[in-house]
Amino acid sequence: MANHKSALKRATQNEIRRMRNKSTNTRIKKVTKEVQLSLNEDSSEMTLKKLNTAQSLIDKAAKKGVIHKKTAARKISRLSKLVVATTT
Repeated sequence: MANHKSALKRATQNEIRRMRNKSTNTRIKKVTKEVQLSLNEDSSEMTLKKLNTAQSLIDKAAKKGVIHKKTAARKISRLSKLVVATTT
């Protein structure tokens, strides 16, 4: 465990950031799964709305530094490709 006051503060900040990043990553996974499941069940309109929500969430996570910008682009590209392939 940290001994200095500044090291204790850094440990606290790191824990707060870890929890925030974890919740964001979990939300990204959940939204991605929703898009994939909606391909079989919902109309194409509903699927496109869910895709748009997922893209927004992934972009925000990349902007805040939770995930790398190229990882975000890859996730969005794969989701979009999947939706386009099944709706046409």
